[in-house]
Amino acid sequence: MAVTLHDVARLASVSIKTVSNVINDYPHIRPATREKVEAAIAELGYTPNLTARNLRSGRTGAIALALPDLGLPYFAELAALVIQEAEAAGVVVLVEQTGADRTRELDLLRSPRLKLTDGLIFSPLGMGQQDAAALDVSFPLVLLGERIFDGPADHVTMRNVEAARAATEHLLAQGRRRIAVVGAHEGEVLGSAALRLQGYRAALEAAGIGYDETIIGYTTLWHRANGADSMRELLARGGEFDAVFGLNDTLALGAMRVLQESGRRVPDDVAVVGFDGLDEAAYSIPSLTTVDPGRAWIAKTAVSTLLERIAGAVEVPARTLLADYSILERESAPSA
Repeated sequence: MAVTLHDVARLASVSIKTVSNVINDYPHIRPATREKVEAAIAELGYTPNLTARNLRSGRTGAIALALPDLGLPYFAELAALVIQEAEAAGVVVLVEQTGADRTRELDLLRSPRLKLTDGLIFSPLGMGQQDAAALDVSFPLVLLGERIFDGPADHVTMRNVEAARAATEHLLAQGRRRIAVVGAHEGEVLGSAALRLQGYRAALEAAGIGYDETIIGYTTLWHRANGADSMRELLARGGEFDAVFGLNDTLALGAMRVLQESGRRVPDDVAVVGFDGLDEAAYSIPSLTTVDPGRAWIAKTAVSTLLERIAGAVEVPARTLLADYSILERESAPSA
């Protein structure tokens, strides 16, 4: 037979209510009473019935995390950080992969599966600004990413424009004047690629350097293979450049491989900077200079913000919370 609250209360010579207060870490319990109850729990091997407790509290003790593609290192590392932060708060994370498909993302927001959780951290990639109203949901929601702004949910994101401008300025400070881009999205107005390209252009303009479409490499996805293919296309065009800004690290790593295969030395002939601060970027040859957009802060803030909403600890309008960024200077683009 399973050990019950009654068994613990009987052994500790206290009421069932007192045992429940100790288990739920109620603060106003005398130390001697708490010690006696905890000793009885240990002796009997009692395990609290989490399902019953959650039914009473109206909470599941779990949150959902929806990301576009766990095959991309950025999202894999972000997921690991979110899980770490949630575990520290005693919460379980259920992970959904949407495939960056708009229909799947919209369906997820209406999915009955979310009833198994207390709230959602959501990073859409298929949805856009026109879908902002779909974020007006009945459960706690924290938005990540750069597809929707000024919506009805708390938004934890990075300073894409400013960080991309800083990355470009880092290359300009080394005397690089022909800075190619890998990873632009043709026709995109709002999104990571568009915002980072905006920061790149702002840095060039401030330095009095004209924007040259012939050294902009376009892609659809942001995998290593896309970075490699984009760099091959740039080289085939014959345009001259002395630096490359990869709009994420995986693109930059793919591009750097092709540069080396073509006989160009990094950084002597072409300096390379990425964006995301991935762990693997520190171990490429040469190691990749990159922008750390504050991923750890984003994960920590997303979890704490969601848990605040779940607990009802904040009753303010939706907020936009912006991470700080830094340049991680390494071998691919060292300062002069």
